[in-house]
Amino acid sequence: MIYHGNRFTFRPGVPREQLDQALESLRNQGRAIPSVRSFVVGRDHGGEFEWGATFVIDDLDGYWEYLVHPSHLHTDRVGLPLVDRFESFDITDDPDPEFGAKVAALHRRRFESDPELTALITGLGSYTGSGAPAPRQG
Repeated sequence: MIYHGNRFTFRPGVPREQLDQALESLRNQGRAIPSVRSFVVGRDHGGEFEWGATFVIDDLDGYWEYLVHPSHLHTDRVGLPLVDRFESFDITDDPDPEFGAKVAALHRRRFESDPELTALITGLGSYTGSGAPAPRQG
């Protein structure tokens, strides 16, 4: 089982309507992507971020389906331009010692196949997570 988490803070001055649209798009991912078993989207408490989302997925095949699903791509397009800081992480009970490297490879494969997404990610104020491309400097 994989718990894929995202934590993020929106840029100052983002209109509430756009913020709500991005959060609803995240919720739609949970409803629309077949490999997502359950999900939560809401306020992040106890850290440096304002919002968070967690998606529960069975395995790496489902993880790939999640990464490339059209509803996830839609969230990237409407949400990432509004985000300042972003962090993704994964928690799993999979005993494979190569699990982290396999997840990072999926993310890198996704970024390599989608230059527009890579530009959105590298344009963030900060992004950490599996397979994260280096942020733009200056």
